[in-house]
Amino acid sequence: MSIYDYSVKNANDEDVSLGEYKGKVMLIVNTATGCGFTPQYKPLEDMYRKYHDKGFEIIDIPCNQFGGQAPGSDEEIHEFCTLHYDTTFSQMKKSDVNGENELPLYTYLKSEKGFEGFPKGKLKFVLDKMLKLQDKDYAKKPDIKWNFTKFAVDREGNVVARFEPTADMRDVEKCVESLL
Repeated sequence: MSIYDYSVKNANDEDVSLGEYKGKVMLIVNTATGCGFTPQYKPLEDMYRKYHDKGFEIIDIPCNQFGGQAPGSDEEIHEFCTLHYDTTFSQMKKSDVNGENELPLYTYLKSEKGFEGFPKGKLKFVLDKMLKLQDKDYAKKPDIKWNFTKFAVDREGNVVARFEPTADMRDVEKCVESLL
């Protein structure tokens, strides 16, 4: 299967086929409105505005699986994002990215790019310690570890990179720019 064979629900509960994004560069990200990484909405929106006309799309999938940090309704999440970050990219229905009810898209993404560790820095230590308390073998599993994990997809539909939430957003932008 290809990424274009998957679909997600938009905030109105309508199917959106990723086939609609054929030929475009995509950044697929699980988000949350009450997370320490929530300010990443700003550089995401900046990238979207900078590169959208060149064929760049962001697929924002709110998720409440990590610390209950996206508790609102789809409407409340959208309102928060537009009010605080003036977001204009596509926001989908709040969904699971791990476990029994995970979106099939995320099963595919994780099979294409598993977890390779957090980038070095203070946040790596914090997340590593927290996740080890929940599961000492967490690093061996491809699961999404936290909010704002990003997958870069090239114009041919190949999943080319996975960025953990602690990744420098400048590195994410360099990747996106190289794919355009």
